Amino acid sequence: MSQSFRQTLDKLPVAARYLLIAGVIFFISFLFPSHVQFKYQYEKGQVWHYDDLVAPYSFAIQKPSEQLEAEYAEVQAELSPFYNLEPALRPRMKEAFRKAFEARLSEPGVAEQFPSVTAQPKYYEKYGLDFLDGIYERGVIALAGAHQDKGKDFVINIVEGNTTYKRTLEYYFTPHQAAEWLSDSLPYSSLKEPDFLYALLEDHIRPNLTYNAQLTQKLEQEMLDAVSPTRGMVREGELIVQRGATITDEVYYKLESFKKHYYQEASSRGAMWMVFAGYLLLTTLIVGVFLLYLRAFEPGVFGRFSKLAFVLLWLVLYSYLEYAVSVSEVISPYVIPFCIVPIVIKTFYDNYLAFVTHVVAVLIASFLTNLGYEFTLLQILAGVVVILSRVDTRDWSRFFYSMFAIFLTYVIGYLGLSLIQVGDWQSINYEVFFWLFLNVFLTMLAYPLIPLLERLFGFTSAITLMELSDMNRPLLRQLAMKAPGTLQHSLQVANLSEAAASRIGANDLLVKVASLYHDVGKTKAPQYFIENQNNGINPHDELSPVESASIIIDHVLEGERMAREKRLPKVIIDFIRTHHGTTRTEYFYRKAVDQNGEANVDESLFRYPGPKPRTREETIVMLADSIEAACKSLKEPTGQDIDQLIDRIINGKIAQGQLSDSPLSFEELEACREVFRKLMRSIHHVRIEYPGEPKKSVEPTA
Repeated sequence: MSQSFRQTLDKLPVAARYLLIAGVIFFISFLFPSHVQFKYQYEKGQVWHYDDLVAPYSFAIQKPSEQLEAEYAEVQAELSPFYNLEPALRPRMKEAFRKAFEARLSEPGVAEQFPSVTAQPKYYEKYGLDFLDGIYERGVIALAGAHQDKGKDFVINIVEGNTTYKRTLEYYFTPHQAAEWLSDSLPYSSLKEPDFLYALLEDHIRPNLTYNAQLTQKLEQEMLDAVSPTRGMVREGELIVQRGATITDEVYYKLESFKKHYYQEASSRGAMWMVFAGYLLLTTLIVGVFLLYLRAFEPGVFGRFSKLAFVLLWLVLYSYLEYAVSVSEVISPYVIPFCIVPIVIKTFYDNYLAFVTHVVAVLIASFLTNLGYEFTLLQILAGVVVILSRVDTRDWSRFFYSMFAIFLTYVIGYLGLSLIQVGDWQSINYEVFFWLFLNVFLTMLAYPLIPLLERLFGFTSAITLMELSDMNRPLLRQLAMKAPGTLQHSLQVANLSEAAASRIGANDLLVKVASLYHDVGKTKAPQYFIENQNNGINPHDELSPVESASIIIDHVLEGERMAREKRLPKVIIDFIRTHHGTTRTEYFYRKAVDQNGEANVDESLFRYPGPKPRTREETIVMLADSIEAACKSLKEPTGQDIDQLIDRIINGKIAQGQLSDSPLSFEELEACREVFRKLMRSIHHVRIEYPGEPKKSVEPTA
């Protein structure tokens, strides 16, 4: 998503934002189940905490699934499958044998090879026919795949014409057994040349008993239908469970049956649209409260379409993930890495927004899962750990420690909840630990997601800021070569800003990097800035005050141009634009007034274009920049000199209205003032002032 496209989105009318919000609410609401929710939560072996539950209507007690499965398995074990006997196969195979025998006998060379057969063909033919009679009289069965491993006592139903009778498998040959009988009996027969018959007989042994799947399945279905899915009745007005009673197996089955009947009753009433209306109200309430939070505490997010879309995206994404997992019934909902939400959001914003967004995503997902309150509890606890562990994508070791802490939270939390619910170690579903491990593994996807989201939504992550702080970056290298004095000034401003930001909980890395780049525009004409003048020549002496002011002011515009050309993040460009606010180049303005009179001087020519600082971080850099530059003019200052100068600069910025758009509080401003005093005293190596020693006051030079 390009910056121009994001800016276009942000300029959309307010109605577009509310359409986005309405679309999110309706999308999430349509993911919820269309059936009513059972209003009781219970577990086997736990205490019934609700009032006495009396049956509002009569219903059958359903057998537990384990019992039904056992009864079905018993039916299938006792089932005798049907096999069709084909009487016509015997005469058909015998006639085929005769023809094959005659054909084989007439082949050339047979008389020399088998003289006994040639001499007594009828004897050999009769032996073969009698053998086939014996085989088919007993029967050759082609067992179905499901019956291959059955023992010889397995009973089957033989269908012969219009009659049916039972036999065990030991009564019949399988094709393999028939072939073995042939190979075992022929050598011990009275025939002199049995080999002549072996291939002929083997080719004419076919199964005359084949599986009848249709009849078998019909019988199986009848037997399964005869198994009753219920085990008694609960009559209307009968007590199901008493308040404070333990939920035994019997009570649990009654409650499960009541819940099933409850769902059936609700669906028969056509309550689908009422259920949807209920979920719509709940979703609207949750998202509405979230939006109120954004409006009150994150107006920058609520007021910009792209930023609002970013936070709402997580609600939509995780709602759909929870829905997809619930529908699949193959994957556990515990595998969904909810902790990606706070990790990513805290990278771009603060801990408060990260945690609130995480809680809202979990609350909505909780309505889509059937895992109950324990799912919600574990996910919120994991979110708290993410915030407390201070996950840092810049530090891999800390990142992995945070992942371990998240996994440990999941494991301990699930273990505690399971022991409460089942009361022993053996009944715990240990498979969930695998899903939780996979959850934490997937949470590491937050790391590659950050640069992707950074590009899509125009954010600046800590990873990018660390890359920008490399002194070999083109703009910083150019600054070091063309304006080394300005680079030293920028480094000092970075130290001051970082310390102040850290003191008040602002983004210290951002202000540090922004300070390095805030004066890059000075590389266009470095000799016009005092920190780069080391030969005693001041080129401003040859210029008019207006020309000098124009050059000085131009370093902001030039810095913005260079930053855009090098595709620096917008947040860094904002620091370049705001580090002087709308202040005047006071020295040259006063010089112009002295030369021409105040009435003849156009003040706008001496004023920076702004805008004024609009964030705490931008305000800190503005103050640090002015303080560092001003303190350089002090010659052998005392601590009091430095304190007074810092106070004058800060108070002057306030008096000029430069902090009017800043969210920096007075308490935070005082904390920054204290940091600036302490560091500037250290930089200037202020010696200890002894009691009674006269104070020296040194005014800064223009």
